[in-house]
Amino acid sequence: MSEANATTESGTIRTLTGQVVSDKMDKSITVAVQRQVRHPVYGKYIRLTSKVMAHDEENECRTGDTVSIASCRPLSRRKTYRLVSIIERASR
Repeated sequence: MSEANATTESGTIRTLTGQVVSDKMDKSITVAVQRQVRHPVYGKYIRLTSKVMAHDEENECRTGDTVSIASCRPLSRRKTYRLVSIIERASR
């Protein structure tokens, strides 16, 4: 998965890519974002997964879709990302 940063006058917009793991809420999705971190002692690369909530205005995402999300102002207690695009649809 990838990560990119863009700077605006109000701050840094963080863009993440991940897989939708839940779409059961209205206008919200849960996205699992994977990243690789090197272990400080052993040097092995470990996959870490973070689950973040994102705003899906048109309820167009389904579980299994690969999506791109970007940071935004806090929309609720846990939602600080919004859907940018659907990269790949899951097979139905």
